[in-house]
Amino acid sequence: MSDLAIIHGDLAMFQPNFGAALVTVPPGVMSATGTMTIMGKKVCLEGDEKKVSVPGTYIKPPYVIPGMGTVTIKKLAGDQLTKKSLNGKKMILKGKMYDTEFTVSAPAMQPTPTGPVPDGGPKYNGKGQFVSTNVKCFPT
Repeated sequence: MSDLAIIHGDLAMFQPNFGAALVTVPPGVMSATGTMTIMGKKVCLEGDEKKVSVPGTYIKPPYVIPGMGTVTIKKLAGDQLTKKSLNGKKMILKGKMYDTEFTVSAPAMQPTPTGPVPDGGPKYNGKGQFVSTNVKCFPT
């Protein structure tokens, strides 16, 4: 089997469902550290996904006054790394879905007659996927 390599500038997309929380966040942009290039852009290596950090807003009914936080890529799936390494690190592949984490910085609020009540969840887990602009496939 083969898959597309992720290169500098490719997008890290996030699904809006983080358990009971609904997160609105723009895509993250991958920044590559590989020395090898494809289409004139560096390839992303294992660990580059850790640099993706995107601010967003969330609600978690009945906490409908939006809160804020940051989405990160928590863990790549097994099909998102090459089996062979380049200089000790594996290349990141498009694969299926990676695990994401939304860390709350300002909680969403539930409106009540006595005043807003904050959501108590500090983190929520979700999924995401890469969008590759590369057209060259690599063995998985």
